[in-house]
Amino acid sequence: MDIKMTKSKEKLIRKFVGSKDFYKMVLMIAVPIMIQNGITNFVSLLDNIMIGQIGTEQMSGVAIVNQLIFVYNLCIFGGVSGAGIFTAQYYGQGNHEGVRQTMRFKFWMVSLISILTCILFLCAGQGLIGIYLKGEGTEENVAKTLGYGIEYLRLMLLGLPAFAIVQMYSSTLRECGQTILPMKAGIVAVFVNLILNYVLIYGKFGIPALGVSGAAIATVISRYIEMLIITLQIHRKRSIYPFSIGLYRTLKVPKELILKIVQKGSPLLFNETLWAAGMAMLAQCYSIRGLNVVAGLNVSNTISNVFNIVFIALGDSVAIIVGQLLGAGKMKEARDIDNKLIAFSVGCCTIVAILMSFMAPIFPKLYKINDEAKQLAQYFIITTAIFMPQNAFLHATYFTLRSGGKTIITFLFDSVFIWCVSVVIAFLLSHFTTLHVIGVYIIVQFSDIIKCIIGFVLVKKGIWLQNIVEQK
Repeated sequence: MDIKMTKSKEKLIRKFVGSKDFYKMVLMIAVPIMIQNGITNFVSLLDNIMIGQIGTEQMSGVAIVNQLIFVYNLCIFGGVSGAGIFTAQYYGQGNHEGVRQTMRFKFWMVSLISILTCILFLCAGQGLIGIYLKGEGTEENVAKTLGYGIEYLRLMLLGLPAFAIVQMYSSTLRECGQTILPMKAGIVAVFVNLILNYVLIYGKFGIPALGVSGAAIATVISRYIEMLIITLQIHRKRSIYPFSIGLYRTLKVPKELILKIVQKGSPLLFNETLWAAGMAMLAQCYSIRGLNVVAGLNVSNTISNVFNIVFIALGDSVAIIVGQLLGAGKMKEARDIDNKLIAFSVGCCTIVAILMSFMAPIFPKLYKINDEAKQLAQYFIITTAIFMPQNAFLHATYFTLRSGGKTIITFLFDSVFIWCVSVVIAFLLSHFTTLHVIGVYIIVQFSDIIKCIIGFVLVKKGIWLQNIVEQK
């Protein structure tokens, strides 16, 4: 009996625990992504605190606009992700022309999304911000929040082209396993953003205090600096980045590849768009309980984004490593690596969640907001920490399915679920019950256990084990 238990334990360890070389390989990819995202989110945190020092209305206005821009960001992410599945597998084959063709597709996709977004926000920006101002609050506070939001949004639109180009290049580099350059460019950009925030928000060195406008200008400038660093470096060092050779010799993409990417990528684009819209809708449902909830959620989301870098980076690692193995036809190795990556992500995030829960009482005190908003922020942070290991599992599962081109399944798994389950629960509880907003938030988070069960079954069945760029 003991021998059987020992063998079973050893088998379990071999399945979910990797070797020293395995973790070294994963961290070589994940750590630069963590550093880049970590510094970006940390500066966003400081940016948020700086605006929070001005007042609750300013912070709430900026938070609402950032929620709307978050939808655009994920549209861009979805737009490049469809082609990115092919990029990772082409790179696994050593096919640089294939990588170039996917980059050209990304260029057209991010350009289209950015143009449509600018038109939408210019025409309907005020109405979109107003959706979040239906809860409790005086007319004066609501009007101020709306005014600051519009002011911030119009300036942020100037930075969309730079963000789009950065994502086009950075996503390609990551899919090729080259994460150092995006990290370096991101570090420079966020420090520029931080310095300009201090100067422009508060008015230092003879420059007038611009408040929320200063925060927007700082972000826009930093994005263009990031874009210049990445594009110039890639096109100067062509031996290191061979896919850049002849990249803009033509912008034509083979019709056959377009059809393949659209077939696999459309569900991803719709998924990211609908998922982000779903998250925005959830925030709107919570905001029914008042402006203090908007402020509390903003504080919670800001600190959560700093801690979430762990499972986000490890999810990216799943897409990169597993995608390249599938492109090379190494199915058995891909399954083995994937099991270990999922286990590693959940384990790391359990530790991170404990650290985050300790920060819950401390972090809201950094803001000059009222006591109710601070208390709500604390409860939101604790709840998010409790559910972090669950979110880590879901994130790794999502990228596992996506790496094998199962984009329709990921569409159902992600955005259809959030609209049909999460949003419905939040809407009903916030509009038709008197349940406290924290109770609503906990129930919505807990409902994701259904996704965990579905994801576990799909990954175990191995439906994602396929090479989608195999040359016949």
